[in-house]
Amino acid sequence: MKTVFSVSLGSSEYDYDLETEFLGQSFRIIRVGADGDLSRAEAVLDSVHEQADAIGLSMVHDHYEVGRERLEHPDTARLEAVVPDKPVTTGAGLRGILQEWAVRHTQSELGHFFDNARVLFVNGQAGYRIARALAEHTDNLFFADPYIDFGVPRLLTSLNQLETYTALTAPLMFRPAAVRTVEALLRTPVYRLGEGLVRGSLEKAVADAHVIVGALGDLEHFGQKELDGKTVITSRVTEASLDWLRSRRVAMVVDYSPWLAGRPVGVNVMEAMISAALARTPEQLGPDDYLDVIQTLGMEPRILYPDGYRRVNRFAFVIHPLSQQYLTRTPPLDWIASVSPPTVMNLVEKAVAYTPPFIYSKVSGIRSPTGDEAEGWLITVGGTPREIMAHGPEFTYARLLQAAKLAKKLGAQIMGLGAFTKVVGDAGITVAKRAPLPITTGNSYSASGALWAAHEAMKRIGRVTIGPNGKAAGKAMVVGATGAIGSVCARLLAKAVDEIYLAAPEPAKLLALKESIEQETPGAIVHLAGSADRDLGQMDMIVTATSGAGKRVLDITRVKRGCVITDVARPLDIPAEDVAKRPDVLVIESGEIQLPGDVRMKDIGLPGGIAYACLAETIVLALEARFENFTLGRNIEWEKVREIYRLGLRHGMKLAAISGVNGVFTEEDFERVRTLAASTERQAEGSSTPA
Repeated sequence: MKTVFSVSLGSSEYDYDLETEFLGQSFRIIRVGADGDLSRAEAVLDSVHEQADAIGLSMVHDHYEVGRERLEHPDTARLEAVVPDKPVTTGAGLRGILQEWAVRHTQSELGHFFDNARVLFVNGQAGYRIARALAEHTDNLFFADPYIDFGVPRLLTSLNQLETYTALTAPLMFRPAAVRTVEALLRTPVYRLGEGLVRGSLEKAVADAHVIVGALGDLEHFGQKELDGKTVITSRVTEASLDWLRSRRVAMVVDYSPWLAGRPVGVNVMEAMISAALARTPEQLGPDDYLDVIQTLGMEPRILYPDGYRRVNRFAFVIHPLSQQYLTRTPPLDWIASVSPPTVMNLVEKAVAYTPPFIYSKVSGIRSPTGDEAEGWLITVGGTPREIMAHGPEFTYARLLQAAKLAKKLGAQIMGLGAFTKVVGDAGITVAKRAPLPITTGNSYSASGALWAAHEAMKRIGRVTIGPNGKAAGKAMVVGATGAIGSVCARLLAKAVDEIYLAAPEPAKLLALKESIEQETPGAIVHLAGSADRDLGQMDMIVTATSGAGKRVLDITRVKRGCVITDVARPLDIPAEDVAKRPDVLVIESGEIQLPGDVRMKDIGLPGGIAYACLAETIVLALEARFENFTLGRNIEWEKVREIYRLGLRHGMKLAAISGVNGVFTEEDFERVRTLAASTERQAEGSSTPA
């Protein structure tokens, strides 16, 4: 039987003595804690080294390898010198492999998990291998070494900074005299006085991070406020540790430590056992030795969820003031508006268009029935639609790219474009090419939401029968049916109504679209027309989806009473003055989406927890971890419209509100259309009755 001792500077409370099988050999493993006393650890080593085949050193520093620096820690070297004739290891070789593998395994297993995450290393020098692996997926790396080493409330913000910091400080810090000086400093009243201030600053760094790398002991001072929703990369996670992490609502833990005989063991113990089993010193162990052992034992990093599956993904969404009136709601512009003539506010509107992007609101509390969560930021660019359209596309592109850089710094993994920012120029294509993170305009869910809203509005007005399969016993028309959005709407409506009429001035394209729909939806009844005029008065639902902004696409006075018109064109096809002519029809601009969970964000002009469909698309993609350019340009793919609708249902999205030119429709609005439609219908019947 071979014997391995683990001599730890940690507490003797956790000492153990166990026997096990390892690589076909019998082993006895004995842990002895020195309770933080270096001299006692030396004495233990001196007393046990004759019995030991190999020795692991625990709760001591590795000899650091950071960048080009190769530095021996004096305390570790002092303990190693006690046993010159036996293999002694801190486990550095195996630890580096397991740490890096933990990152790569998690990224592969969960897909894009670390993309653009804000990662805080409590000890960057100890986690250098992890940092190098994570640097392949995110630039948002932060190192708290100045806090820990000197009590200086400053984070290092890159691998280069960590390497420079190590080169400058480690030669001094790793001298025995310097170590004693620092230890003495940490006990002084002056340091203790400032420790609370430093800790408060470090608490903010922890709260702002998405992933924290460090020993569990490094986190003991932090509570739920800082750790809620975080991912922790650490080692030796026991059931007691999981209970502690659960109490702080930590979302996920990646444990890279090996397990033996049903319990986590120190990497130092495992490497000492490998040395003893193979009769080699730690310095003689090579990659093949580690690979053989890892594969033979089936060692694998553990992904743990302390309180059930929970994954938090992140998004950003760009908004802007929709009119000059929106600007007057924001201090101090509200005061300026109250005391200034309109000409001054016109100048303010122009000036605000040049302001850099800023965070309007943090969004949190979004939770899918799947257990996935999303948090994000609404980022404001200053231009009103008038100012956006008054400048060339590059003016808006520049501001959107500034917003994308801000979103990346915050840790967002995808960014959506809202309102007029998604129609400028080539509708997101150029921004997506230049941005440092994926972009979507949200137009796929906007189209889906508008049709969803139209179908629901028809049911609520009650003038069309809805069959048990959800199909409406009526007629629907798509104006602009051969366009990108129009063809999508046509395909979807063919599945939702009995008869569909397609209107567009392109006969050949109409014929091809009809053929395609009849293949996709067997039994669909499809009629074609060069314009809307001929069949307009028969329609129960009309969708306008033209690209001819400023041109009148239909005569609203000829529309059937109680008809539901959905305007999915941007800019809108039907002006507000036309809408006002027909109070007996319902003209829908969009369908708003109820987000799942207890959503917290600032007012965006909708009831709490409700979002515009374009924002909801960004959130759905975040929940699904689909960090990709999804909807771009003016050619919307109907497959994506269907897909985002399906994904929305999967994540608990519901149709919450139906909006028109004057905002969200109330039940009184639906009742008004029902009443007026019935009334005008009776009048028409009365006027046609013979005297």
